[in-house]
Amino acid sequence: MGLGGTAKKLQKVTEMAEDVYTRLNDLRDQVVQMRETTQETSDRVDRLEREAAEMRALLDALAEKEGIDVESVTAEAHIAEAEQTDEEAASETDEGESTSETTESESASETTESGSASSK
Repeated sequence: MGLGGTAKKLQKVTEMAEDVYTRLNDLRDQVVQMRETTQETSDRVDRLEREAAEMRALLDALAEKEGIDVESVTAEAHIAEAEQTDEEAASETDEGESTSETTESESASETTESGSASSK
């Protein structure tokens, strides 16, 4: 009987090892795919950075030809963007405060109503 129990245990260990081996191979495949995707993404980013640099050079050349001060235009764009971001943050803060005020007033009216109902 001792040999039968040992054989079952060895079978279970073998099955577990096969399962681990299968999972390890799947994981290895996923890592390889992730590396390929990462490399492709890196290549795309490099290409886009080169294209953006080329476009920037063209825009600078055109701006210089037309007598446009690129630095002042860029500064104005950054200021407008910062103001818009500040307005959005203030708007979100105002919405959060009005929501909490509404909830507080609703809770107060519910408390008043339940107090009136229990006193009747």
